[in-house]
Amino acid sequence: MNIARPSTPPAGQWPANDMAADLERRFGGLRRLYGEQGYARLRAARFAVVGVGGVGSWAAEALARSGVAELVLVDLDHVAESNINRQVQALTPTLGQAKVQALAERIAHIHPGCRVHGVEQFASADNWPALLPVPVDALIDACDQVRAKEALARWAMAAALPAVCVGAAGGKRHAERVEAADLAEVTHDPLLAALRQRLRKTGALPAAAVPRRGAVGVRPRAARCGSVRCVFSREPVTPPATDAADTCAVVDGSLNCHGYGSSVMVTATFGMVAAGEVIEQLLAGQGLGPSAA
Repeated sequence: MNIARPSTPPAGQWPANDMAADLERRFGGLRRLYGEQGYARLRAARFAVVGVGGVGSWAAEALARSGVAELVLVDLDHVAESNINRQVQALTPTLGQAKVQALAERIAHIHPGCRVHGVEQFASADNWPALLPVPVDALIDACDQVRAKEALARWAMAAALPAVCVGAAGGKRHAERVEAADLAEVTHDPLLAALRQRLRKTGALPAAAVPRRGAVGVRPRAARCGSVRCVFSREPVTPPATDAADTCAVVDGSLNCHGYGSSVMVTATFGMVAAGEVIEQLLAGQGLGPSAA
């Protein structure tokens, strides 16, 4: 496990009073939006973002720009040229860097008071939540492996932790169609459908509702999954263009952005919606805002 250094300036470099005044200037507008108590809760919050690619990198930046106290960024990958079209930390100078390190350095310029932990690992059922270096208050799952998503969802449900699970952004073109809903209500997302099936098969979620006997043409209402809040798009997936001279355009079955084409307008929207959803969950749990459910 590799932990990136905190993004806070070295001790003594920035007087405490000056830092407090600077951070208030940077983030004081949030107080007017969330109120005094909501602002204080948000500024003290610790979030984990698992997967900091085309979706998770934007979610992490949104949380940093929301003045949060601490971020745990989990991802084993390094920045590549193919990431530049959709990942916020992917720049010419960061090519070859660990994604979590590149993002931590970027966040240091946004929120110098945010403590950032970069965990160079892929989350899995075998290492979660042991790879978390510190306790967290909320989670964004932006990874693209269904087994890892299952482990994260189970953990969040067991801990009653605010969490948002992100679906597949690859092959989508219309950012305005991104939405948030309970896992039971998600459609047009095979990744989340597979997660829902796995959770229901093991009894972690209620089974789907069954139509009333004798009812004709009535679609049963899905049993709500409660704590599994998802970000997804009902837009049908656009397969890779057959006329594209791209040797990497081979669908790998995980519906991630490597096989399908990708648009930053969509991936960034997924990330922003996920950040907004998890903040609303966190504040609602403290009685500081409307419930996201």
